This record gives sequence, C-alpha cells and structure tokens, in this order.
Amino acid sequence: MIIGRSSRLTHFLEWREYKIVFRRYASLYFACCIEKDDNELIVLDIIHHFVEVLDRYFQNVCELDLVFNFNKVYMILDEFFLAGEVQETSKQAILHRVQELDKAE
Repeated sequence: MIIGRSSRLTHFLEWREYKIVFRRYASLYFACCIEKDDNELIVLDIIHHFVEVLDRYFQNVCELDLVFNFNKVYMILDEFFLAGEVQETSKQAILHRVQELDKAE
C-alpha cells in the first residue's frame, strides 16, 4: 500500500476507520496509524523529528542500525512518547537521556 505509491502523491492514506501517515527517507519508511480526527501534518512533523533524533544518535541512520539496534530505537521512541502523546520535543534532551541510559548498561 505504501511502498507502491508514487512519490508525487500525498503521504496520507485512509484505511478502514483510520489514517496512515507515512514518510520515506532514502530506503527507510516510517508510518503511523492515527484516528481520522487527528492532524496529519503534526504526525508528519513528529515522524521527521523522530528521524532527526535517530540520525543524530546513529550518525546517519540506515536500515541496519534499526535492525541490529532495535532496543535503542525503542528506547529513543520511549523517551519521545508517553501513552501515545509527545512527551519531549527537545532533541538534545532526548539524546542526553538515551546516552545516560547507555552508560547505565
């Protein structure tokens, strides 16, 4: 559904009673499933913000970083979201907290 879509089309799809918001970065696809009443543009911005944090943490993130370090990706995601809502917007604060957790391991 997402991969076969032309790059000239929007980054939003309606699926059942939800919307799928996605964004492609090189060979990586990031997608979020949201309710119809949620704002798609905010979700696109959240995806972009998350990818920027991943890019800073992994120094040019790629598919292998996500596959072999999925626990780190979930740790970053956990610092970013709490109960489905954005918890922290500062990239520096997220990275600082993740680096503290890395030291604790």
